[in-house]
Amino acid sequence: MSTSAPAAAPTTRLDRYFKISERGSTVAREFRGGFATFFAMAYIIVLNPIILGSAKDMYGHQLDSGQLVTATVLTAAFTTLLMGVIGNVPIALAAGLGVNTVVALQLAPRMSWPDAMGMVVLAGFVVMLLVATGLRERVMNAVPLSLRKGIAIGIGLFIMLIGLVDSGFVTRIPDAAHTTVPLQLGSNGHLHGWPVLIFVFGVLLTLALLIRKTPGAILISIVVMTLIAVAVQLVADLPDLAWGLTVPQWPGNPVAAPDFGLVGQVSLFGGFGKVGVLTGVLFVFTVLLSCFFDAMGTILGVGDEAKLTQPDGTFPGINRVLLVDGLAVAAGGATSSSATTCFVESTAGVGEGARTGLANIVTGGLFAVSLFLTPLATMVPSQAATPALVAVGFLILAGSVREIDWNDFTVAVPAFLAMVMMAFTYSITNGIGISFISFSVLRLATGRGREVPAPMYVVSAVFVFYYAMPALGLT
Repeated sequence: MSTSAPAAAPTTRLDRYFKISERGSTVAREFRGGFATFFAMAYIIVLNPIILGSAKDMYGHQLDSGQLVTATVLTAAFTTLLMGVIGNVPIALAAGLGVNTVVALQLAPRMSWPDAMGMVVLAGFVVMLLVATGLRERVMNAVPLSLRKGIAIGIGLFIMLIGLVDSGFVTRIPDAAHTTVPLQLGSNGHLHGWPVLIFVFGVLLTLALLIRKTPGAILISIVVMTLIAVAVQLVADLPDLAWGLTVPQWPGNPVAAPDFGLVGQVSLFGGFGKVGVLTGVLFVFTVLLSCFFDAMGTILGVGDEAKLTQPDGTFPGINRVLLVDGLAVAAGGATSSSATTCFVESTAGVGEGARTGLANIVTGGLFAVSLFLTPLATMVPSQAATPALVAVGFLILAGSVREIDWNDFTVAVPAFLAMVMMAFTYSITNGIGISFISFSVLRLATGRGREVPAPMYVVSAVFVFYYAMPALGLT
C-alpha cells in the first residue's frame, strides 16, 4: 500500500472539498486509485446479470440480460459517485454478491420480479431509518462478531456452490430419489466438453492471479477466458445449449445505447400479497441482514486501511457513509439490479493511494462510460465468469474464519451452522435463522442467557414462528 504523505495546506477548491492534501494524498493518487478499484470490481457487470438472469419468478418470467447490464452499471455509477460526493471516502458500490442470490433464488420464485425488487427497496428504507435514528450501530452490536463472520462465510460457500452449478462443473442428479447423492461431477459423474474446461482453466487463472496479487485479477481472468471461449466457439461451433445462457460470440458492434427498460419496475408491497405478511417481513429482513453486516465490515475495513479511522476506532462522518449505503440498497431495487452495497475491492484503490471521494468520482465515471458497452458484457459465458464466484467464496472464507472464537462452542456452533446450512439447504434465510435460534438456545442452556442481546431473542422468536408456520397450518 502506498504511504500517505504528510498533510499539506489545500491549494485548490477541489483539494479543499475532498480534503486531498489534508489526508496526505494527491490528485494523481486518487485517479490511480479510482482506476484500480474499477478494474478490481468491474466483474460485477458480468456476474450480476448472469445470477439474476438465470432465475425465473413465479410466473416463469426472466429478466433481460442487456437490461440487467444497464441497470447494474447505472446503479453502480450513481451510488459510487454519490458516496464520493457525500461520504468523501474511496469506497465504491455495486450490486452485492450474495444478496443477489437471495433475490434470484428465494424472493423471485415466490412472487413477480417487481415484487421482489420492491422488497429490496423496502430493505433500503429500513437501513436509512436505522441510520437516521442512530440504531444501525446498536443493531450491529447485537450480533456477536463470530456469528457475523459465520454468516459471511456461509454466504461465501453459497456463492461458490452457485458458481460450480452454473458452470456445469457440478450438476444436480435428475432422479435423486434413486440415489443418496444429490449432486455429481459434470453432467454424468465425469468432466467433459470445452465449456467445463474453460471454467477449470478460469478458476486456476483467477486463483493464480490473486495469489500473485495482480491488480484486477478477477477481471483479467474473465476477459482472457472469454476470448478463449470465443475462439473455441468459432473453431468448434458448439451447440448453443453446451454453453447454457450465453454463447460466446462477437456481438458485432460493441457499442450500443443502454436499455433502461428495468428501471422503475417495482411493486413495493405486492410481494406481501403473494407470500403473506410474516414471510414477506422475513424476506425483507434477510435482504437487510445480507447487506447490513457486509457493508459495515467493508466500511470499517476500508476506512482503517485508508487510515480514516481515529485511534479510538471511531470513523468521522460515518453516518453520511451509512446513509448513502442505505440509499444504495433502495436504488438497486428501484433499478431491478438487486441491492447495491459497498465493495471490499475498494481496497485495491486504497492500495494505489486513494484516500478521498475523488477516487470514487473516477470509478463512478468509468462505470458510466461502461453503460454504452453493454454488448461486450453480454457475450461473456457463465463458464468464464463463474470462476470469480469460486474465488470470491474463498476470499470471504479466508478473511473471516480466523475471527471466529472456536473455543466458545455457544457461538462457534451457531457460526458453523450458518456456514453449512446456507449451502446445504440452498438458502441464506435458513442459515441465518438456524444460527440465530441455536445461539439463543445454547447461551440459555449454559446459563449465559443474559449475555444474549434482546434483539437476538426477538429475531430468534420470529424465526421459530416462521419455521412452525406449516405445522400450524399458516402457509
